[in-house]
This record gives sequence, structure tokens and C-alpha cells, in this order.
Amino acid sequence: MVQEARIRLLNSHAPANGAYVLYWMQSSQRGEYNHALELAIEYANKRKQPLIVYFGLTDAFPEANERHYHFMLEGLKCARQDLKDKGVGMVVERVSPEFGVVEFARQASLVVCDGGYLKIQEQWRRHVAENIECPLIDVESDVVVPVETASSKEEYSAATLRRKLRMVLPGYLVPLSEATPRVDSSSQEFDSYDISDTDTCASNLDIDRSVRPIAGIRGGTKEAKRRLEEFVASKLDRFADSRNDPNEDCLSGLSPYLHFGQISPLYVGLRVNQSNSAGKEAFLEELIVRRELSMNFVHYNREYDSFAGLPNWAKRTLQEHEGDTREYLYTLDQLEGARTHDPYWNAAQREMVTTGKMHGYMRMYWGKKILEWTAKPEEAFSRALYLNNKYELDGRDPNGFAGVAWCLGKHDRPWGRRAIFGNVRYMSAEGLKRKFDAAEYVRRHS
Repeated sequence: MVQEARIRLLNSHAPANGAYVLYWMQSSQRGEYNHALELAIEYANKRKQPLIVYFGLTDAFPEANERHYHFMLEGLKCARQDLKDKGVGMVVERVSPEFGVVEFARQASLVVCDGGYLKIQEQWRRHVAENIECPLIDVESDVVVPVETASSKEEYSAATLRRKLRMVLPGYLVPLSEATPRVDSSSQEFDSYDISDTDTCASNLDIDRSVRPIAGIRGGTKEAKRRLEEFVASKLDRFADSRNDPNEDCLSGLSPYLHFGQISPLYVGLRVNQSNSAGKEAFLEELIVRRELSMNFVHYNREYDSFAGLPNWAKRTLQEHEGDTREYLYTLDQLEGARTHDPYWNAAQREMVTTGKMHGYMRMYWGKKILEWTAKPEEAFSRALYLNNKYELDGRDPNGFAGVAWCLGKHDRPWGRRAIFGNVRYMSAEGLKRKFDAAEYVRRHS
């Protein structure tokens, strides 16, 4: 049963006399442990109608490139097979989803969609809600606790959100019952874009090809679950003590899969919570409190993607120190090419460019140094976001927006005043060396 708090009716239409129930899959790109899918199956079974899953494949998602599309297409192929195994047909159209859904909804009794917090996702849903003649029902399936249930406002920090989450988490960290569709739709004939060969499909799209896919990293729910089991079995015990050491292989590697909705955070949370590992609480803090703090940020702050979205104290102190002398100033091209004087920063940039990810602790240092080496804090924000979104497999994500903002003071408190940073927290190369073997990190990413 899907909790009521996850469900929002986005228009006021009554169900139509359609031929099928439509699930518009966009954020939750998986065929299992998906609250939106379960609600759609429930509606379809009650109406004794087939369920059709629809995905709109746009060539023009902002800042997405071949690296992102390739990973996503592998996941969609996996989702399509999982849905077929359930008896559910999936249609993929090469069209901006808000337009494709409107056309496909003409024969639908109602439309269920999965939730999303970015501005473009909300724009898509608003367009569909206003242009179809049946209900559009939004379901939050990519958070453990629905954002507005967790808090009714933008939270100051992890500490303030954590207190609120603790009060409601027991009601949401519970298994999701999965139903079987009564009407099989897997053999219904619809024109669908061919995604059976990922390389061919990606090559036919009109997309940015400046960033290549990562060899050896596969998308999809099956791969995400394999990584989760490996993490629980061999890495979770070390997570609490070693997660801030980039030389220790103790992270889950699940963030790209969570970003594309290829695995449910609820499924991950339940699996980890079942263990007796010493690292359990530290991991759940990252998965639920920290991750959902970023959802809170982008949901309640419409300027999450700009310097203007920072706390007033941070904007004020950074602007007060804008004229401070900077020993080093680098162009965006120099930063992108990892051509700075700092071997640790260069290694972090190379890690991101070549592997599609950067260790979380190094990403904090990386963002702080961009601020230190850029003439204006507004430009530093935009540079960090540009590089993060371009190269990270989990870029263009609430976690990315919140992470860049954190480097400039968001979700943090004022610290002692210093040049350039003002009261924003500072990080140094000496601090890295005290935390871990920074020279080894450079050797790994040279």
C-alpha cells in the first residue's frame, strides 16, 4: 500500500473512459520497488484495464551529455525487461516527455507520474497537468520520507532536518508490497523507440558528445543491486571509520543509480538496516538525512542552482571579501584541464573526468578551492556547478546542487573570519594530509 503522503493530485479532472492506465515514468527508472508503479498497478487492477508505462526520451535535457545518456539507456533497457516480466508494456518515445505524455494520455483513463524536485521536472508536470483531460497523480518514490512530510520549510542544516526525520521515519522505512497486474499489456503493439542496443541508440541521439561514457560502469537495477550486496558484505563495516578516506574502497557507489531512479532508496535503506554492521547508522545518515536534505533544498529554494540561493550570511561575507587578494586565479579552461598548482585538486578533477565520480570528501575540498581561485564568488558557484554537472554521472541532481552550495556556506554555520572566505568554512591541503595519505591519492589519479 502506498502511503497517502506520497501522493499528490496535480489537476482536478475525473477519470476518463480510456483504454488503459498510464504510468509516466521519468524519475523512477525501474520496474521494481517503485511506489508510482505500484499505485498505477492498483488503479489498473481496480479498473480491470491494462497498464502502460511511458518514457519520453528527450535529446535536450539541460547539461546532459553522452556519458549520462549512455548510463541512463542501460538502465531503461533493464527497466523495460523487468516490466515485461511483470506483464507490463513499456513505450519509449524520442520526444520531450511533457509533449509525448499529453498525446499518449488521450486514450488513458488516468495518468500516474513519479515525483521530481528540479525546476524542469516541475515544469514538465505542470504542462501535462494543464493539457490532459484526465487526472495526473504524482507519487514520491525516490525518497524514503516525502519531502513535505519531513518538513514544511527549507531546513537550515542536517541537524534541524534530522530531528524531524526521526519522528516520522518509522512509518516510512517499511517494505513496499508489490502487486501483479491482472491484465497483461506486455504484448500490446505500440510504436516505441528502439533502446535494445545502447551504443546504437545513443549514437542516434542529437546530444553533446564531449564527454564519453565510462568503460566498465553499467547502468540498471540489476547492477545497482549487485553493488549494494557487495557493499553490505564487504564494505559497510568500514564505512563509519573510513568513508572520508578516498584511498579506502568502502563507499557503495550507488549515487548514479539513485540519481537515475534505477534503485529505490527505500530498498537500499531497508537492506542496510537489516544488517548488524557497525557502519549501518553512518550509512543511513548519508542515505536519508544528507540526501533528503538536498531534496528539501531544491524543493523549497527556487534559486538552488545559483549563488542567490545561498544563506544571506554566506552571500554577505563572501561579497565583503570579494576584493581580497588571491594568490592564484585560474580560468575555467585551466580548471577543467586540471592545470593548477595544487596536485591534490588536480587529482580530484582527474578522478571526476575519468571515472564519472569524485570522492565526497575531495569534492568538498575541490569546491572550496574553486572559490579561492576565482575572482568572484558568483562565478565560483557557476564554475563548480558546470564542472560537476558535466562530468559526474550523478550530476544535475539535488545532491550536486546542495554539495556545491555547501562549499559556499549552505547547510553550514559561520566560522572564524579569514581572507577570501570571510566566515565560510575553509579547507586546506594540510587538512587533507592529516585525514589520509594525500600523496597516495595523487598517485592513484595521476
